[in-house]
Amino acid sequence: MQIRKYIHAILANEDINFLLTNRLPRNTLTRFMGWFSKIEQPWVRDASIAAWKFFTDLDLSEAKKTRFTSMHDCFTRELRDGTRPLDDAADTLCSPVDAIIGAHGRIQGTRVFQAKGMPYTLDELLGDHERVEDWQDGSFVTLRLTSSMYHRFHAPYDCVVEQVRYFSGDTWNVNPIALRRVERLFCRNERALIRTTLVGTGPCAGQRLALVPVAAILVASIRLHFLDVLLHLTYQGPKRFDCQVKLRKGQEMGWFQHGSTVILLAPKGFVMAAGLGEGTRIRMGQALMRWLV
Repeated sequence: MQIRKYIHAILANEDINFLLTNRLPRNTLTRFMGWFSKIEQPWVRDASIAAWKFFTDLDLSEAKKTRFTSMHDCFTRELRDGTRPLDDAADTLCSPVDAIIGAHGRIQGTRVFQAKGMPYTLDELLGDHERVEDWQDGSFVTLRLTSSMYHRFHAPYDCVVEQVRYFSGDTWNVNPIALRRVERLFCRNERALIRTTLVGTGPCAGQRLALVPVAAILVASIRLHFLDVLLHLTYQGPKRFDCQVKLRKGQEMGWFQHGSTVILLAPKGFVMAAGLGEGTRIRMGQALMRWLV
């Protein structure tokens, strides 16, 4: 335990943390981790998971299975049925992930914030050809997954996924230290835009919602169930996928290889649910935003 406290104390120093998690060869390390995490040799698997447990608050008590074939299998674990109850109110968007809430609030025209004093624009995040007017003057929330959290993400409402766009990019760390230092970090990193329209008979039906999973160091791989491709650093295929995929509220959309970030963009009319603020831990299925129009 003393070793763990000592290492945490070192990483609490912002300069050291930024150096160790960003000034290393990020893409090379990410590709290596992608390979290493899938090794199914028992002692490699067991030692890796044991080290992960030692240095983090990894809790596998909710996992659907108790034995894993590899560290990757553990990263992308499913949960037992019933461990994430849904807020099924018709005016409510659920959190798509287990996460820590980061920057959030009103979108100022098309300007969004990754941290105080660190703005970026919807055009920079979503590309010059995207219809950003759907979220102009709307609301946003940044949901950060830590390495030990559940890594799958889910539909926040009954919806139809109409398009996915993939952006290759860098693999900067997405922790608060990096977000305070690297301008337009989310716009530099590998990411995907999942464009949806909300459906059903509730008051939110017809509204357009976007989820932007952002990859990071050790994490540059995004899997979506409804696409027959794995989006990762060496992916050379199409960058735009048109689709018509209907998902129920809470239905699984895909997963990260490790922890990272999901940015949710909502149109005017949505506000954060009561009691939530920056630094709040939220679980998939909990109320995240409510429709007030």
